[in-house]
Amino acid sequence: MKKLLVFLSSILCLTYFNTAVAQGTGPIKNGVTAPDFTAKDQDGKTVRLSQFKGQKVVLYFYPKDDTPGCTAEACNLRDNYEGLTKAGYKIVGVSTDDEASHKEFQTKYNLPFTLVADVDKSIVNKYGVWVEKERDGKKFWGTQRTTFIIDENGVVESVISDVNTKEHAAQVLSARPKN
Repeated sequence: MKKLLVFLSSILCLTYFNTAVAQGTGPIKNGVTAPDFTAKDQDGKTVRLSQFKGQKVVLYFYPKDDTPGCTAEACNLRDNYEGLTKAGYKIVGVSTDDEASHKEFQTKYNLPFTLVADVDKSIVNKYGVWVEKERDGKKFWGTQRTTFIIDENGVVESVISDVNTKEHAAQVLSARPKN
């Protein structure tokens, strides 16, 4: 009987672990220290989140370069860049596209901010935005469009999960810490 209980407990733990890994835990929450990362940007330069310590950061995750929604979001941030920087924000975009794709996207739309290439998906996984999606009845894995506003101490002060791609800068500027 004892062996049966140990066996069943093991199965339950393994099932829970596999379900948690498969579903993810969702985006990280307000009040949490933003996970640091190291990756290359559109110019092949190494970027670390920790290099922005002492500055406010808009860390925005988007699915794919040069697609309609992602372009609208990036261009809205570009068009409102001056207001965002006057408010003290550094803007950093992250997608799983490679450096060359980011460079092409940045050049085509004259984007004045850093785009980080997360080709190994380590950053999207750290932030809980690599999720299973469904379109036209087909399931696939991809980046959940999400923005994290990080304070000068590296703490997430606001999470925008319902991103309006055409008005994203306004969402960022009106975001207030929610605990």
